[in-house]
Amino acid sequence: MSTISHRRESFAGERQDEISEFCQGLFAPFARSDQRRWGEVYLRGLLHAQGRKTPANISEHVLGRRAVQPIQQFVNQSTWSFEGVRRHLAERLCAVTTPKAWSFDEVVFPKNGARSAAVGRQFVASEGRMMNCQLALASSLVHENGSVPVNWHLMLPRHWDQDEELRGHAHIPEEQRHRPRWRYLLESVDEILIDWDVPAAPVLADWSFENDVEPLLLGLEERGLGYLVEVAPSAKLMVRRPVGPGGMQYWAASDVARDLGEHGERVVLAWQEKPDNRARHSQFLVGRLPSAQPPARRVGPHIPGHRPAARHLVVEWPFGRPQPRTYWVTSLPVARLHETVALAELRHRAVHGFQKLQDFGLGDFEGRSFRGWHHHVTLASAAAGFHALRELNGPDDESQALEVTGAESAGAESSADADDELTPRDEELYEDELLDEEILEAEEELEDEIRDELRAEVR
Repeated sequence: MSTISHRRESFAGERQDEISEFCQGLFAPFARSDQRRWGEVYLRGLLHAQGRKTPANISEHVLGRRAVQPIQQFVNQSTWSFEGVRRHLAERLCAVTTPKAWSFDEVVFPKNGARSAAVGRQFVASEGRMMNCQLALASSLVHENGSVPVNWHLMLPRHWDQDEELRGHAHIPEEQRHRPRWRYLLESVDEILIDWDVPAAPVLADWSFENDVEPLLLGLEERGLGYLVEVAPSAKLMVRRPVGPGGMQYWAASDVARDLGEHGERVVLAWQEKPDNRARHSQFLVGRLPSAQPPARRVGPHIPGHRPAARHLVVEWPFGRPQPRTYWVTSLPVARLHETVALAELRHRAVHGFQKLQDFGLGDFEGRSFRGWHHHVTLASAAAGFHALRELNGPDDESQALEVTGAESAGAESSADADDELTPRDEELYEDELLDEEILEAEEELEDEIRDELRAEVR
């Protein structure tokens, strides 16, 4: 779980044509050239503007003047597909680095009001308290050196299903309804691993705040995916016992661990914990769990002839502690337990990825609409993806020589274009949220102006 705040770091500026090249591919599917240009303005602002990444701050930094309305229109009302941007980002990252895992994590967006899309006062199990917030499920590509969130789902509280006033105000699509968290996760799995051209990898998920883990495990097994899912001590796990029909019953994970402690073998592992390479060692218990796929409980696409891998419960029980520290259910080979434990450590990199994403304005969205929220988090992920690609590729000598800071770039553009600003009439044309003919004409008039501004910034 991650909670969005407003921590900031400063980054060295990127060579400006690297950003342009990245944006050309990222925004190529956009129907209109003005969308592509405002997308580049917004991305530059997320990468380099200091403080909160608001439309005013972004436009002043990138363009040298305030251009709030066109940026708000681009993020909140424009019809460009955030799904296409996410797919391109994931595929570009996978062309550079092979994912070690796909991690699915809850992200909390604290809110003050009551009308932003999917906001509500709700119990956040991962925080252990009631919060007025939005809850999102983020899906991250985890690689050797970090992670990048590439897909998002905004989880609707139940009361949003019936409140037509709330839904209309936030422009919630009709098909968007409250559903269990595991369904959001499986939908994201299907989007990434079925619809996108990316390689499969083990699924990592933190289910330590829910007792019912069976639908999630079944869904992943039906898709033929390996998984490592952290579960709560109270999570109900199927065990084989000589009682009742079929010899099956459900035990709490803590009871299974206690039984393993009395009758199972203990394995001691040592490893280096990143990012500070601190040496750690601990003991682990491993026990096999029966796999089951009753047809009535199928929750996703079934692979004909597929037999799910064996389930195991892996328990970390540190020396000298009266209770275990962590419980996992996995379908990965436990004969290589050190690899499974290393995979669990990778999930912490996904959490760190959300902390880094705050530096790219993840929590700074000021709008209320469902589409606007998805547009903003997608572009924040794209900014993080650009930064990750530069780290993975490594800067060459030429880019080192041509690097400038974002502040220097904005200053250069500001002086070059001091006499070439939008008139008040130009900005008024963006006030209407609908894309009528008058707005389209105004956007066409701005195209040459924005192109000149971006070229000036490159120079």
